[in-house]
Amino acid sequence: MEIRDARLDAGQVGKVVALIAGLAVAATSALAQESAPVNDPDKRQQEIVGLPPRIAPLETARMSGEAQAIAARLRQAAGAPATGEVPDYVATFLKHPNLYEKHVALGTELLGNAALPVRDRELAVLRTAWLLGAPYEWGEHVAIGKRAGLTEDEIARIVQGAQAQGWSTRDSAILRAAEELRQGAMVSDSTWAELASFLDEKQLIELVYVIGNYTKVAYFQNALRLRLQKGNPGLLAR
Repeated sequence: MEIRDARLDAGQVGKVVALIAGLAVAATSALAQESAPVNDPDKRQQEIVGLPPRIAPLETARMSGEAQAIAARLRQAAGAPATGEVPDYVATFLKHPNLYEKHVALGTELLGNAALPVRDRELAVLRTAWLLGAPYEWGEHVAIGKRAGLTEDEIARIVQGAQAQGWSTRDSAILRAAEELRQGAMVSDSTWAELASFLDEKQLIELVYVIGNYTKVAYFQNALRLRLQKGNPGLLAR
């Protein structure tokens, strides 16, 4: 009986490695999708905004003019239109004014003076918001993302994740970074290498920081059951 040489040539090895990497990416995206609390967006939204807020917002009469000006600067950095209103999110945060001031400084830096391109940032924020089932954050950033050029079709695909058909290599890597950080608090070597092929060191640092920052923001908004702003449909936004 003839025994064939079982060794693989370089081309075959490359195909096997690519197959394994592809399976790993698909598994990570699937796990992230399974761990997301948004199997039923309506039910998830009712769990958070269908019940009263846990901390009442600060009354407008007790807000300083400076606090309202700070809130307006944050909206401007996000590219949101000026309304003159102070949303419940801000009014609640103003019950801890020192923390709010630091939060606004960080938010203004990430939104208005960022190294990371706006599209990359919004892909990362929206995927994070969806995985966390965060109605306020998702709805607000759908609007911000659209102003940055994201289409309704792309926003719908963010719900599906990095494995959805139609993403560029760059977009898929950004989404996958958010999924891996949510799933295991780490970015895989393969995803990092892909990110590093189009982001510089400053942008890489900022990407991870953005995902972490908006995870924190989602925790705050969800846990306090903050009310949605007028025009924000929450998890139903597309």
